[in-house]
Amino acid sequence: MNNIPTIRLQKGKDQAVRRFHPWIFSGALQQLPANLTPGSHVSVADASGQLLGTAFYEGGTIALKMLSFGSEPVDDGFWRNKLNKAISLRHELGFFNNPNTNAYRLVHGEGDGLPGLVVDVYGSTAVLQAQSAGMYQSRGMLANLLFELMEGRISAVYDKSAEALGRMEHAAGDDAYLIGEQGESTVFENSARFQVDWVKGQKTGFFLDQRDARRLLESYSKDKRVLNTFSYSGGFSVFACRGGARQVVSVDSSRRAIELCDQNIALNGFADVHESVCVDAKKYLETLQGNEFDVIVLDPPAFAKNHHNRHKGLQGYKYINYEAIRKLRRGGLLFTFSCSQAVDAASFQAIVMAAAIEAGREVQLLHHLSQPADHPVSIFHPEGAYLKGLVLRV
Repeated sequence: MNNIPTIRLQKGKDQAVRRFHPWIFSGALQQLPANLTPGSHVSVADASGQLLGTAFYEGGTIALKMLSFGSEPVDDGFWRNKLNKAISLRHELGFFNNPNTNAYRLVHGEGDGLPGLVVDVYGSTAVLQAQSAGMYQSRGMLANLLFELMEGRISAVYDKSAEALGRMEHAAGDDAYLIGEQGESTVFENSARFQVDWVKGQKTGFFLDQRDARRLLESYSKDKRVLNTFSYSGGFSVFACRGGARQVVSVDSSRRAIELCDQNIALNGFADVHESVCVDAKKYLETLQGNEFDVIVLDPPAFAKNHHNRHKGLQGYKYINYEAIRKLRRGGLLFTFSCSQAVDAASFQAIVMAAAIEAGREVQLLHHLSQPADHPVSIFHPEGAYLKGLVLRV
């Protein structure tokens, strides 16, 4: 890519890039080239002018997202190589031609060397979510490449970027099919069936990152009374039912989420042991008398979306864990999670421990949980390990 603008970094601000971290913050930049707009390709150089790589200029706090390091060009061969590596990993993980699971993450942003790009596959539909201006402006090219490189495994590519980019000045247009049209929306996860709404649903339509945790919950659910809070479309609820739970209650404040949850419960034939409640999960926890449930799942949305509200987010995690630990029957299990990138695993465990101390209950840690292998983490980008989970015996 010739004749692209060059951005120089402040002296001493190049260490992270030399360690292959893909983010460069605005404070590290010298004066920007004239007429630079979000989504532009730029060369990145240190203070002396030595080339460090190529990036998308994004503006905002994370001003640059690195695509390549050193002199590697960002051309057709670059995109093909990155996407082929991502596709190869999912093939090795056993997702292709799998009769039991046909919903998986195909591209996971920084973890696949493509910062700002997420692609989830639901059956024969790929749902593309651009989380940066550069990826959004490249979405047509990316959709065509995905369609080619997947070699008949997908028949449609849906762009679901509007919500992710809505906070930015360069906001996306309406979501739409880039290739193909609406197809089958019922998918399989470990042989359980789910109706996925990638048009109106949260994120790309389903939380694929909890696949392993849902399977683990299934193994602990026999004859248990299970409460699934922040239940969304009922993934944990379905697997608790399938594991032989005697009762499962799903709680979410969204009427649309509860309707989707009920559909998925019925789709799997578990309506007789399931109840859904449309109410704020925190308020529901407060109303419990104690001993109603043997297992509680806490899988809230990100309470700390950035470092500015990290403290408030940690207090939110502490409160719901305190309530759950206090209300669980003795010997019960708590599956508790944080998907906040701003909260690391050590901080999350520490705040849950503080909740246990305040609740005055004895607690054992049985499992540390994280995202599955189709959500890989670059070792150079530890922030990519966003999902933290603990299984506690109270």
